Amino acid sequence: MSLPSRAAPVRSEHTGRPPSPRARAPRQTPRPTPRPGPRGPRARVLRSAVLVALSAGLVAAAVPVPAPLGIGDPLFPHLGNPGYDVLSYDIALTYPGRNTEPLAGVTTIEALATDDLPRLHLDFTHGTVSAVTVAGEPAGFASSGEDLVITPSRPVERGEAVEIAVTHTSDPRGPADSGGWVRTGDGLAMANQADAAHRVFPSNDHPSDKAYFTFRITAPDRFTAVANGLPESREQRDGSTTWTYRTAHPMATELAQVSIGESAVVHREGPHDLAVRDVVPAADKELLEPWLERTPGHLEWLERRIGPYPFENYGVLIADADTGFELETQTLSLFERRLFTEPGYPEWYVDSVLVHELAHQWFGDSVSPRAWSDLWLNEGHATWYEALYAEEGGGPTLERRLKAAYGASDQWRADGGPPAAPKPPEPGQKISLFRPVVYDGAALALYALRQEIGTEAFELLERRWVAQHRDGTATTADFVALAGEVAGRDLTGFLHDWLYAAKTPPMPGHPDWTSRAPKTAKASKGPKAPEAVRAMEAMNGPEAVKAPEAVKPG
Repeated sequence: MSLPSRAAPVRSEHTGRPPSPRARAPRQTPRPTPRPGPRGPRARVLRSAVLVALSAGLVAAAVPVPAPLGIGDPLFPHLGNPGYDVLSYDIALTYPGRNTEPLAGVTTIEALATDDLPRLHLDFTHGTVSAVTVAGEPAGFASSGEDLVITPSRPVERGEAVEIAVTHTSDPRGPADSGGWVRTGDGLAMANQADAAHRVFPSNDHPSDKAYFTFRITAPDRFTAVANGLPESREQRDGSTTWTYRTAHPMATELAQVSIGESAVVHREGPHDLAVRDVVPAADKELLEPWLERTPGHLEWLERRIGPYPFENYGVLIADADTGFELETQTLSLFERRLFTEPGYPEWYVDSVLVHELAHQWFGDSVSPRAWSDLWLNEGHATWYEALYAEEGGGPTLERRLKAAYGASDQWRADGGPPAAPKPPEPGQKISLFRPVVYDGAALALYALRQEIGTEAFELLERRWVAQHRDGTATTADFVALAGEVAGRDLTGFLHDWLYAAKTPPMPGHPDWTSRAPKTAKASKGPKAPEAVRAMEAMNGPEAVKAPEAVKPG
């Protein structure tokens, strides 16, 4: 997740050692062809409706329901599912015109089995499933925890390409802080990070399994629907419009974005003829334009430091919603409207937030974490470029900010673990990943690395990292190995202390920097800690504005 929308950013935290799911390589070749079955969303809807009764009979035969599965991520033990590799999602959603009612959906998944599978598990909750087909044939289905357990008419064999079609609803109601759909002033948007995509659509909801996406969004004509990727078609019929978007690069489920609202879509050109499209409330188009027009300059600034922008387009989605954060959804970053309209935020601060989310397109979106404990690679890098941009724009200097972070670092580590090994949650409690240790605590580790190997080697490392792992996933161990390769010496011990040690190591070149002795660590039961709030305010310095009373650290 990204930077909270306030001048004193506060993050949250994560837990556990990295599992080792399979590595994902960029896909540039055609997909295997699934077994014959009905093609296209409309055909799937009709066939699924006919098969509902048959499927219901198969469900009874599947009792007892197997326990939920997971791929072994200690931070989300039941997230993701073993035995298959998702190649693509085709998500068709019909919006009824009110954001308090469920959407009708058909999610079609093309996958490649990596094991023999008598059953298939998908992550899905907060919706009702009415039919499932596997390879065009009716399949049994039942819920187990937050898994949808599917029993095909015959087992799926290892190496087989298979199509799974699920007819379901997608319910935008529920607690606002649970993720998934975000209800806006005029419709809906998505905030799926870290574990909430399966509250919207059935999926293998873990960033280690990236796939291509197609979205087909049907809504009454007065609404505009926008999603990740490039627009492919727009069809009007009987008072409704179906908008189709397709990604040109693989994407993690947590980065999916669909916006439905009475919106204006503003187009402009970025570097190298890049298509830039922003999505804003139609009534705010002129009000927000001074901020929107900065994006090409932000792109150029980041490209000079880390290389070409990695995707097919980019844009800013500004939603009239109270989320408490901004979010780097792939090619279309989500922002709260009030970040740009409420008085009190310095210009340098708003600019740096925009750069933070844009930097995530390289760090986190193009190069995704193999496990959630690799999150520091996302947030540490985004915070690094945010801080550099803020310094250039009149905000606190990088050194001042990180010296303050160093002072709080031992407390952050005591509270939630070091950057690359956050503590696991207490039994029965769900912990948020996004705490200061993976933001400024991780940026502190990057600063130490730059101090150790020099600016030239550090900048080369950054460029090689995003180029080498583009469209894939990567681990902390991958970063440590590449850093050593670029530096020409083994950095394992040095980076181990910065990323995994309970106490913050000495800062190279700054023997005067000290970290305050931590107080007794307390388990986190929510997304913020008062000590972290004060530390982040100190980092930004006295010139940092106080956020409006309604804005809460998130």
